[in-house]
Amino acid sequence: MTIADAPSHPTASQGPDACHEDREDAFLALARAVRDTGYRFTTVTPATHARVNARPENALARSLRDVLGWSRPFRDGLIPAELTDLMERAGVLHRSEGPDGSLLKAQIRLSSLDDTLFVHAAYPPLAADSVFFGPDTMRFAEAVLAHLEERARAGHPAPRRAADIGCGSGAAGILVARRLPEAEVVLVDINPAALRAARINARLAGVDNVRPVHSDMLSNVEGSFDLIVSNPPFMVDSGGRAYRHGGGPLGAGLSLRVVEAATERLAPGGSLVLFTGSAIVEGHDGFREEASAICARAGLEVSYREFDPDEYGEELDDPGYAAAERIALVVLTATRPTGPR
Repeated sequence: MTIADAPSHPTASQGPDACHEDREDAFLALARAVRDTGYRFTTVTPATHARVNARPENALARSLRDVLGWSRPFRDGLIPAELTDLMERAGVLHRSEGPDGSLLKAQIRLSSLDDTLFVHAAYPPLAADSVFFGPDTMRFAEAVLAHLEERARAGHPAPRRAADIGCGSGAAGILVARRLPEAEVVLVDINPAALRAARINARLAGVDNVRPVHSDMLSNVEGSFDLIVSNPPFMVDSGGRAYRHGGGPLGAGLSLRVVEAATERLAPGGSLVLFTGSAIVEGHDGFREEASAICARAGLEVSYREFDPDEYGEELDDPGYAAAERIALVVLTATRPTGPR
C-alpha cells in the first residue's frame, strides 16, 4: 500500500477508534517519530539512486536512512519496533519472502528540506500517481524563496494569497506558508495521492494556513493571487506518469497551461514563479518563446533565466527527444504591473 491508498478521512463503518486508526494520523505519527531520531536524508536523482543501490554492499538496509531514504529492503529488528508498527498502521510496509527469509520494505520515503521532512513516493516511483520529490523540488523551493526575499528587499508588500499549482508533495507551498504565516496558501493538484501527501506534510511542518484543493490548474479555486508558484511535470514520459509527463511539444504542454492560468488570476503586483524544464532544439528555446508571447498578450513583465543549462541528459535517448540537443532547467517569473490592466 502507498500514499495513494491511505483514506483521507475515517468512515462511519470504521467504528469509534477510526480517528486513532486513520492512516493519515499514522503517517504523521511515523514521520514525527522518525524526525525525533534526528533523521535527515537528501533525495538524489533516480539515476544516482539506481547506481548507489546497485552496489553489492547496499543490497540490504543497514540503517533508518537506508530504509526510508534509499528504499532498501530490511530485516525485521533493524529499526525500532515502534517505527515498524507505525508503518504497518499507515499501510506502507511491504513484506516478502525470499530464499534468505522474510524481508520488509517501506512504500514511502522521507526527505529533508528547510529543516523539515516531507513524505513522498518510495524508490523506484513507477506508479502513475507517484508523488515526486527530488533535487528539482529543492531547486524550485530555492527559486521561490529567493523571489520572496527579493520582493521584500524591494519594499513590496508580502503576498496575502498564494497558490502552488501541481503541488505534488506540497513542499514549495508549505515553505511559502512557513515564511508567510498570515497568508492563505492553496495547494492545487489533480492527483489525490499528491494532495494526501501535501496534507500530511503540512501537518508535519506545523503550518495551518494551507488548503489542499483537488483542481485542474485553478478551475476549482476562486479569486486572484499575489503569488503563484509551480514546478509542473515537463518530461516526455511514454508511461504517462503524472509526476513526469508534461505533454505537448517536447513536454512543455503543462508548463504553458500554468502560464495561461496565471495570466488570468494574478492580482496587480502579483507574480508567477515557474520552475520547469525546456528542451532546446538547435539552440532554440521554444518554451521561452511561447511562454513570453502568452505573458506579453496579458501585459505581464517577464524575466527568464536558465537555472541549469544541461540536465537529464540520459533522457535524450528517448525517441520523443530525437530533435533535442539538451534539456535546460529554467525559471520564468512573470509579474502583473500595479497599474490598470
